This record gives sequence, structure tokens and C-alpha cells, in this order.
Amino acid sequence: MVMKRNYFVFLQALLLTVVVFIIGFYIGMSVEAKRTVEINDYYTQSEISLVDILALNNLVGSGVVSCSELTESNKELLNRLYDEARTLIQYEDSGKLTNSLKILHKKYDILRTYLWINSIQIKEECGEKFSTIVYLYEYNQKDLVEKAKQSVWSKLLLEIKNENEDVLLIPIAMDSNLSSLNSLLRNYGIEGSLAVIVNEETIFYEIPEKKEIIDLLK
Repeated sequence: MVMKRNYFVFLQALLLTVVVFIIGFYIGMSVEAKRTVEINDYYTQSEISLVDILALNNLVGSGVVSCSELTESNKELLNRLYDEARTLIQYEDSGKLTNSLKILHKKYDILRTYLWINSIQIKEECGEKFSTIVYLYEYNQKDLVEKAKQSVWSKLLLEIKNENEDVLLIPIAMDSNLSSLNSLLRNYGIEGSLAVIVNEETIFYEIPEKKEIIDLLK
């Protein structure tokens, strides 16, 4: 009789465990889906803004739109993308890295690569003076030492951005396998898994004193 009672107690505990697991699984899926929808909404808005900038690019020189207006639009979108990327990283750090989040991250890398190219063109064609810091890193970095180095770089560059509001910080994953980005990397002779380019002129592979970067800003 006692053995029978113990069997039913065990069965109840097992069923309860299964139910809790299933509920937890669906809650996790729901939270993940909500996060993905939220980031997708951000990305859609950014895509709309990008198309708007493309239209502005075509109007520059016609007298309808000024270079300063194009510059401000480019800056605004780059800053927004940076903030959204930080939100995406928080989601990635808080749970399992799903394929949908990886794809979203790659989409943002495409946008940031285009806006980096656009920033270069604005400087050349309009003579606008603003500073860009392009932070090139490996998204799928596994080496713990290199990941720690990337973390130090991220904190240093964020400090510089917060202290210099006109600086555009453009983080892009080097291992996104984007043709446009790979072409730029070859043009700058970038090698290795991490590099920082300041104003398209100075390339850092190792972490310098903060002042060394600040002195290069316009």
C-alpha cells in the first residue's frame, strides 16, 4: 500500500515537472517572440529612414536639400541605430542567441555599413566636418581573451561618444560576410579580428590611451 502511494506521489511530481517545463518553455518562446517583434519594428523604422536618406542624397546639388540637412539626417539615423544595437545586445546577453536575433544583427550591420559609406561621401562631396569612429569586431568571437579585449574597446569608445556628442560611433561585425563591408576592409588593409578606424585615416589594432583617440577628433 505504501509503495503504491509512493508511486502515485512520484507520478504526480513527474507530471508537475513536465507541466512546469512546458509552461516555462512557452513563456520563454513568447518572450523571445516579443523581443524579436520589437527589434523588427525598430529595424523597419530604420529602413524607412534609410530610404528617406537615399532620397535626400539624390536631391543634394539640386538646391532643394542642403548638405547640412543630409548630414544631420545621416547623424540622426546612425545615433538611433547605435542605441537600437545596444538594445539588441542586451536581448542577446539575456538569453539564448537565436537564429532570428543573428539575422537581425546582420541586418543592422548592413545598415551601418551603408551609413558609413554615406558618411564618407558626405565628407568628400559636401566638405562637412564631423568625426566618425568605426569599431570593427567579430560577432562570433569565441576566444575569451579577444572577447575581453572587445569589451574594453566597447567601454572606451562609449565613454568617448558620451563625452563628444558630435562623434558618430559605428560598430560593425567584421564576420557578417557582407560584400560591401569586405570591400571596405580590403581597401583599408584591415587584418585580424578587431580594428578601430578614426575619421577614415587612423587605424588602431591595440587599445591606446583615450586622449590619443580624442586628439584625432574634429
